[in-house]
This record gives sequence, structure tokens and C-alpha cells, in this order.
Amino acid sequence: MPQSPSADLSVAGLTKSFGSLQALDDVTFEVGAGEIFGFVGSNGAGKSTTMRIILGVLAADAGTVTFGDRPIDADVRRRIGYMPEERGLYPKMKVGDQLVYLARLHGLSASDAAERTRYWTRRLGVDGRVGDNVADLSLGNQQRVQLAAALVFDPDVLVLDEPFSGLDPVAVDVMSEVLTEKAGDGVPVIFSSHQLDLVQRLCDRVGIIGQGRMQALGTVDELRSRGGVRLRVDAPAAPHGWADGLRGVVRADYDSSTTIYLDGTHDDQQILAAALATGPVHTFASATPDLTEMFREVVTAE
Repeated sequence: MPQSPSADLSVAGLTKSFGSLQALDDVTFEVGAGEIFGFVGSNGAGKSTTMRIILGVLAADAGTVTFGDRPIDADVRRRIGYMPEERGLYPKMKVGDQLVYLARLHGLSASDAAERTRYWTRRLGVDGRVGDNVADLSLGNQQRVQLAAALVFDPDVLVLDEPFSGLDPVAVDVMSEVLTEKAGDGVPVIFSSHQLDLVQRLCDRVGIIGQGRMQALGTVDELRSRGGVRLRVDAPAAPHGWADGLRGVVRADYDSSTTIYLDGTHDDQQILAAALATGPVHTFASATPDLTEMFREVVTAE
């Protein structure tokens, strides 16, 4: 394919309906060359539909998908490594034979296909199972083989739907390393996941989709900062509601410690004085919401 692998994957204005259900509504985002993009949302939000349109499995009602300056045609599609959420391997076919077969379908010679199969099964820790049928593997090992199938032909783009599902911590670490390395080679990587701690740790940028629309888009830091200014105060003797009514306080959550949501007009010293008036203060610090909190707020706002 004449396209350089160091190119951007662009999704612009995707719209898709299934009868009366509008699955996607003007979905737009870009995954840069060498960027890891986390695509998150609730079940049914539109993640898998978007990925299937990128792959050409579904046709959009409107909108475009391009890689570099090219539309996603058959030649480009052949260079995309795809990992579906539902495992798409042949259950009664041996692991090694299957990976070689898939690599050959993507244009590799028999010797190159065999070499890449050896490399990726060893790298992903399933080299001892190449003679087994996929159906005889554990779910975690099936997931590793599914990733090997997406990588065995050295794709120019990676599109992975829930790649960390069912993996043990060691396998999660291996997969994280692989995705980081592929991005380091200039490959655009997009993956969906409900494991937001992994998304926060791995991704350069994140898109949150809900009800078929992009609800939030940006770097992890940008999304986390959308939560506004917060203070975390550990004042064990403070009664419930002690921070209510203070200047700049939007609301406060009173649990084992108090999380105070602020609008920027607050006075730290006034809040600290109010906390100290209730007794000892063990912690008084600004707090940035993590991606899980941000996601929860976006979904709640939907």
C-alpha cells in the first residue's frame, strides 16, 4: 500500500441509524500518527459501531473515515489490525496455522508469516499453545491470540475493541507495552475499554461517547481539569454540612473525608478556617478528579 504508516486516522461527521435508533450522531475525532487514543463510553454508546465503520464492516449514513489523505478503501483496510470485542477466530483451527493463514491473507509470504507468528506468539506468551485449537485455550489466552492476529502482519493502524477484557495483570502489562511500542513506531492506536485506570495511564487523548455523540474529547489532563477546582479535606470532627454556604462552594460530598467542589471564587483560607473551627484537620489539599470520576459525571449529565 503506498500510504506511509506515519499518518493520522480521521473520523469526521459519522452518522448511523438502525431503523428508528440513531446509533451515531456527527461523531468526529482524530487519532494522530504515534498516538494512543482511548475511546470510552457506556454499553450501547456507539463505540463498536464506530469501529466497525472504520473497518468498513458497516457503512455510515453520513461522514467520512480517512487514513492520511486516503479514504478507507480495500487497500487501506488490509493494513488495519482489528481486534473485535467478540472473539473472531476459528475455534477448531490450530493457533499457529490460523495466525499464518491470517498473515498470508494480508499479503505476507509463507516464510514471513511463519516468522511473524513465532515472534508474536512468543511475545504474547502463547508460543507453547501454537499446536492447540483456539477453543481449547482459556479466555485470557484466546484474547492474547486475538491480539496476535491483529499484529501478525505489522499493521499501519490498530483498532482494538476491549483488548484488555479477561486478561490477568501480567498479560495487561504485556499488552500495554505492545500498544506503547506500536505507537512509538508511528502507528495510530485506538482502543475502547471500561478499565478507565488503564485508559488514563496509557492514552495520549481520550474521547467519551454517549448516546451516539462525542460528549468529551481531549488529553487526559484536559478532561480531568473539566471537573473544576476541588479540595479534599480530612476533618474527622466536622459535622455533615460544615462547608455548605461558604463562598465559592458549589457542593460538598461528606464521606470519610470531605470533597468540596468549587467555582473558582472561593477563599482557601476561609474554608480552612471553617474546617479548623470544627476540630483538627489532617488533610487540606487540592484534588484533580481521575478519569473514572470524569466519565461518571459525563454519563450522569447525559
